Amino acid sequence: MKSSAGEESHWTDLFDALTNPYRRQLLVALLDHNPQDDDDTDPLNILTSGRKSDDLDMAISHTHLPKLERMGFIEWNKQTDEISKGPKWDETAPVLTLMAVTN
Repeated sequence: MKSSAGEESHWTDLFDALTNPYRRQLLVALLDHNPQDDDDTDPLNILTSGRKSDDLDMAISHTHLPKLERMGFIEWNKQTDEISKGPKWDETAPVLTLMAVTN
């Protein structure tokens, strides 16, 4: 069975997003609470023992969040720092749900 180029691209993007622990943790956090904002417990704190370095802050805001937004998995309001489910969320949620259940 052949897959369409768009379907293959979605899987490539999804696996790329999930290979990074920060992106993966953020996506799984959106399963429970959409949107995520500055008032929420930072899902990335779980991986950094509550202390994010300046380098990690830069990587999140300049690499990870823009990448997830380009892929369509999240929408990110830079002014309010709110992150919500993006237009491709429904295609992604079943995989994230499975990951969350097995952890």
